[in-house]
Amino acid sequence: MSQSEAPPQKTMPTMYDLPSEDIDELDSTIHPRPPWETMPTMYDLPSEDPEEPGLPDEFHDFQPQLLRETCQSPIYPQEEMFIGTDLNLYYDGRHYSWYKRPDWFLVLGVAASKKQEDMRLSYVVWQEVLAPFLIVELLSPGTEAEDLGQTSRSANKPPTKWQAYEQYLRSPYYVIFDRYENKLRVFQLVGTKYQAVELAEPKFWFSELKLGVGVWPGKYQDTEGLWLRWYNENGDWIPTFAERAEQETQRAEQEKQRADKLAEKLRALGVNLDEI
Repeated sequence: MSQSEAPPQKTMPTMYDLPSEDIDELDSTIHPRPPWETMPTMYDLPSEDPEEPGLPDEFHDFQPQLLRETCQSPIYPQEEMFIGTDLNLYYDGRHYSWYKRPDWFLVLGVAASKKQEDMRLSYVVWQEVLAPFLIVELLSPGTEAEDLGQTSRSANKPPTKWQAYEQYLRSPYYVIFDRYENKLRVFQLVGTKYQAVELAEPKFWFSELKLGVGVWPGKYQDTEGLWLRWYNENGDWIPTFAERAEQETQRAEQEKQRADKLAEKLRALGVNLDEI
């Protein structure tokens, strides 16, 4: 090499030259990313099955509404409870496509959506972290066997509904209501298995909520029948939205009547109310 020639320069690698995969792998080991960053979310998973036979009938439409309206716990405010109705429930992070669709379920400690654009498309357990506290199924002639755990899992197939609730979600309570036989069944998770709770009457008290659920004979949505409904510690049925509005109307009318009677008495005593 002549003295006029400069020695060759060593070029140091930049961020574009280094293998980013190795860096990511090292970083993820030190700082593991939460499941909702690495696993599918409700936006990635299908929110409905268009090929599923049979849509909900009127009872499966009204009954979940009644449960939602009357689920008013003195312990958990509404903003700390999420209620799902006929919503895809994804329960196994190892099998992203597996889901069940309970008629009604309640999750404690998970906030309901505050804005319409934030409303859930599905409930994804690995994204939400918390599993349902209570799952309710409304028996239909075609679903009774699976709802009651009387079917077995087929080879290379997802678990049955009973197995998913009991073994995967491990939901503390599973309630089944048969309106045709006026029969309420309650199953509580004891250890790793659901055990049937003996009921002296079609009612069950959830001490964790300070609420009970029972079979109520009455009219809802102008339809007479037997309904599942929540009740308080005094045994009184929690009022629906319509009943609460009617109670407020009656209370306002009673206040007006009392005010009119008082005004009438004062006038009889010679009091000029216009000067007061």
